[in-house]
Amino acid sequence: MVSAFEEVMAVRGRGMPANDAVRISGNDPVYATPFKIGATCAAVLAGIGVAVSDLWQLKTGRIQDVAIDARHAAAALRSTAYAERPDPDGNWRTIVSDAHMEMRKITQPWPTKDGRWFLPHFGLPNLRERVLGVLGCAPTTDAVSAAVATWDAMDLESAIDGVRACGAMVRTNAEWMAHPHGQVLAAKPIVEIIKIGDSDPEPMPTGERPLSGIRALDLTRILAGPIAARTLAEHGAEVLMVTAEGLPQIPEHVIDTSHGKRSCYLDLASAEGAAQLKALVREADVFSQGYRPGVMEKLGFGPEQLATERPGIICTSISCFGADGPLSHRAGWEQVAQTVTGICHEGLPDRPALLPAAATDYTTGYLAAYGVLLALAKRATEGGSYLVRVSLCQSGMFIYRQGKVACEGDDMGLTAAELDGLRVHSDTAAGPLRHLGPVLQLSETQPHWQRMTPVLGGDAPEWPARGTDTAAAE
Repeated sequence: MVSAFEEVMAVRGRGMPANDAVRISGNDPVYATPFKIGATCAAVLAGIGVAVSDLWQLKTGRIQDVAIDARHAAAALRSTAYAERPDPDGNWRTIVSDAHMEMRKITQPWPTKDGRWFLPHFGLPNLRERVLGVLGCAPTTDAVSAAVATWDAMDLESAIDGVRACGAMVRTNAEWMAHPHGQVLAAKPIVEIIKIGDSDPEPMPTGERPLSGIRALDLTRILAGPIAARTLAEHGAEVLMVTAEGLPQIPEHVIDTSHGKRSCYLDLASAEGAAQLKALVREADVFSQGYRPGVMEKLGFGPEQLATERPGIICTSISCFGADGPLSHRAGWEQVAQTVTGICHEGLPDRPALLPAAATDYTTGYLAAYGVLLALAKRATEGGSYLVRVSLCQSGMFIYRQGKVACEGDDMGLTAAELDGLRVHSDTAAGPLRHLGPVLQLSETQPHWQRMTPVLGGDAPEWPARGTDTAAAE
């Protein structure tokens, strides 16, 4: 069986690194699940370390040693849950809101009339109202459970899809792998890197960090896309998060995934906003988006359009179901990916259940960052514009095929001492915060965030002058 790290390295296409260059320690289970979510994430983070080392070698001629602990990787899969800020009495409290906890109580698998299970997703107010409109019920566990029980699972899945909301029938992994969409994904690598245009090679910019001088536009939200861009910021990239004022968000995820970035508002549906974004694109290296297929093309920001506007750009597309296949038009979330790929079906011995961490979201975000790093290396040596594609369902399949470990009991997780060793304290634009720092270890350029965690939309839609960006702030 190919290990998770070997599969990650296969995307790189340069064989395995030297035996002593990468150290992956620790084991699952970390949380109360038999799925190897810590070790799988650790393999991806180790891949990021190797890709960063490759870029560092291009800049300096030196290779870095890489280390990651699976327990620390598992903590990264729940980073928002471990972020805290002080209450009026000075006690540290979680940033996760009561409203978000209530949403999670109803975004669960419920039994259907035909003996199956169905997970409706209530993540954002606009999508929640569409799901409730189909179910015709109040947003409570009893009401949702009773409403779902009146439907056959596939009929409900079709109805939810028909109103462009999110939800799915719980499938076994065997059912998913036999499904036409599962078969499409099974034929693809965990990260697709596709050349979409020609351009001259662009050597990595000078600077004291691996991604010094690299500029990335982050048009994503909740959760994989922001993690990908946050990861680039960990290694010195200048990241500008672009969103629209009033666009629904989950505040705690915004706080925890924005470390090291700047944040601005732009209305891409307006001529002025589109023109401002195009101006930003012309000076960017990376453009990351997570909209439904076709949305960015209609706005003039599809991958080929961007490659014409800025030859040499690295485009990143992050979705739930992937770019191809009969379900590619559907939006989705972490929970939906777990539901269709078989993970949720095997959650508990007596019923489907979700993982105790957002493993497909975070793993997908890290895989996206990994693909960007590999594409930057290709651009530096071969030239060209590239499209990096990842999906939550592909990551769910990746996690599933790593197999399981024995897991007993539900009193698991990291100790307080372990978490304290991983947390950093930040004076953010929204006040004091203590949260997980980067968990990957590199021998020369230890990952960290240079910029203060921003307020959503608090910055101008412009790049800082080259002499004042994060590359030059070291």
